[in-house]
Amino acid sequence: MKILVLHRVPYPRIDYARGIDHDLHDVTYFGKRDILDTIPAQLRCARVERAGLASAFDEASAWLDANPCHFDIVISLSEYELLDAAKLRARLGIGGKSVEQVMLVRDKVRMKQAVHDAGVRVPRFLSLRSWIDAQGHTPWRGATVLKPHSGASSADVVVFDTPAALFDALATGRTGVTALDSDALRIDDFELEEFVDGPILHFDGIVADGTLCAITASRYVGTCLDYAAGRPLGSFHFALSDTARRWVERTLAAVCIDGGSFHLEAIEHDGELVFLEVGNRVGGADVVATFELATGIHMPSTELRLLLGDAPHVPARAAFTQQLWHGWFVFPGHHQRGGQFHGFSGVELFRSSAAVLAWNELEIGRAFASNVTYSAHETPLAGIIGTPSPDETRQWIERLFASAALCVHVPAAS
Repeated sequence: MKILVLHRVPYPRIDYARGIDHDLHDVTYFGKRDILDTIPAQLRCARVERAGLASAFDEASAWLDANPCHFDIVISLSEYELLDAAKLRARLGIGGKSVEQVMLVRDKVRMKQAVHDAGVRVPRFLSLRSWIDAQGHTPWRGATVLKPHSGASSADVVVFDTPAALFDALATGRTGVTALDSDALRIDDFELEEFVDGPILHFDGIVADGTLCAITASRYVGTCLDYAAGRPLGSFHFALSDTARRWVERTLAAVCIDGGSFHLEAIEHDGELVFLEVGNRVGGADVVATFELATGIHMPSTELRLLLGDAPHVPARAAFTQQLWHGWFVFPGHHQRGGQFHGFSGVELFRSSAAVLAWNELEIGRAFASNVTYSAHETPLAGIIGTPSPDETRQWIERLFASAALCVHVPAAS
């Protein structure tokens, strides 16, 4: 088969060769130069560079116009280019997830409406446009979350004390979101929802032909929103109940995720799961690595085999009680603008802990990434641990967060 991969995620994060036989298939990677450079030099494939000035769909369309060719499959495993891949499939007249199907797991308003219609509890919500048309009226009065319809990594997510506070901030251009505080308002790109308090959980797994093949349940230590503001984030596995598994299956069916990997987030509020959001893709940070440690399944390569029409490889594993309970942690650096990594204090005992399975620190003197990233080797510190119980894993991560202090060097102005 001829396969076109919209290549946005660095190759090691996916390891495409584990799911695609590059000697059997003709694979073309289409991406920006720095991401193409992450592909192993010896891998049999074609590499096509794009400028990155327009969308992947627009630039791929221009390339295809200049170099007409046929592909049997178009693949993207990036949250940001799932829609581009769907548009290209429509342009080329080939099978796969349609634009409408992808929008159901990319547009948070459509997503929550579908889940609500299936009888699953969601936070009360409104598109920003409809809320403004209703002159700021909402059916709730408490804390209110402003977020993009199709955002990720908590970018441009802001919590206001009340809907009225958001209304005032929007009217005066003080939301803190450039797209809403500038002259060219992008109102149709945003929504607001009721803030529901409680711990945030995430469920990750593989679905094949509508059947849930493998799943892990995890609880965050910290929140993605706090991480965007500069605080560390972690997560640890815990035992999945039958009730939670049924809730996951019902939610996935509501948004028509019947194949591939998923990352589903929920709020645990007063003993009830409240839907937050879902993606038809793998989770960030070290979700993939800890999932494989717990289940023996490498999610990206399993999804690739499903996309190629192959049967999923789901090995049998011992019960969780016979294994370590895994967790991951990551420290941000994007908030340290202009600074360089100068190490950590308070981490010596943790670095040498027997629980550590992976520990990645930046090189001393390296500049911090300017964008929000959860990737090891791009963040100041990221790692994976395993302990005999979920509580021990959680406590280990909490102690690390309480002890570790990031050291920043700010170069003298020239």
